[in-house]
Amino acid sequence: MSVAFTFPGQGSQSVGMGRELADTYPEARAVFNEVDEALGEKLSDIIWNGPEETLTLTANAQPALMAVSIAAFRVLEARGLDLRAKVAYVAGHSLGEYSALCAAGMFTVGDTARLLRIRGNAMQAAVPAGAGAMAAIIGLEHDDVLAVCSEAELVGPCQIANDNGGGQIVISGAKDAVEKAAALATERGAKRAIMLPVSAPFHSALMAPAADAMRQALADVAKSDPLVPVIANVRAAPVSDALEIAGLLVEQVTGQVRWRETVEWFAANDVTTLYEIGAGKVLTGLARRIDKTVTGIALNTPADIEAALAVLVG
Repeated sequence: MSVAFTFPGQGSQSVGMGRELADTYPEARAVFNEVDEALGEKLSDIIWNGPEETLTLTANAQPALMAVSIAAFRVLEARGLDLRAKVAYVAGHSLGEYSALCAAGMFTVGDTARLLRIRGNAMQAAVPAGAGAMAAIIGLEHDDVLAVCSEAELVGPCQIANDNGGGQIVISGAKDAVEKAAALATERGAKRAIMLPVSAPFHSALMAPAADAMRQALADVAKSDPLVPVIANVRAAPVSDALEIAGLLVEQVTGQVRWRETVEWFAANDVTTLYEIGAGKVLTGLARRIDKTVTGIALNTPADIEAALAVLVG
């Protein structure tokens, strides 16, 4: 039986997140300061004070969520957590994969913040406003959603962006095609098909310009092999080589986040506890719905950290 650390993605952000950590632990505050310095602005002020619409901007939300995750992780580390000894794998949902790799030592905090700022800006710029869309399909199996996306591609690009498990699959692509797929999904028995209030069609072929931007950014940044393997989003299998991981991060921009398969892989490989490091409890909820043999534990407050340390460090 072993432990994995998972790191949340966009949508988990909220104004004020991480403030209690920064007020309680100097190691946490140091992370926020490091991110501010790397970006040349007080992102921490936006994280803690808003406004919400500014925090939610992709270019802000991505490094902000990473900052909260790494702040919590650094507190664990400072109080005796040995990642390599106690944690078998790391994984993160979309941008959370960068947080996971930062925690595992592949990137520095500053470089991770800069990479995510580049990623957020490039994703936002890849598609004109209103041209793309995303929708959550509730209650259809993966292959059925794949079929409606294929049919909708007669209208324009449309594909599965996130297989989140628990009967929730997110599709992404050209607006008309996604609306067509959502209508088809409802006809085929989906419980709901909900258009999402997002600013761009993430994890779709329309993100190709952003993938090019990340290919260059990742080529230029210093990389080390992670201390523990990452379960890569686009592969749902462990990877340990930094150059290979960088290539998969490029693929991830236009590819599917295979989160259901990631949790299933954990369950099949004797990982019994998933600590969700950072803001919110989204991944903890998904783990519960995907495989009940896996226990998800959200870790984002001082009380959460102290409870986790009692188990992980003793």
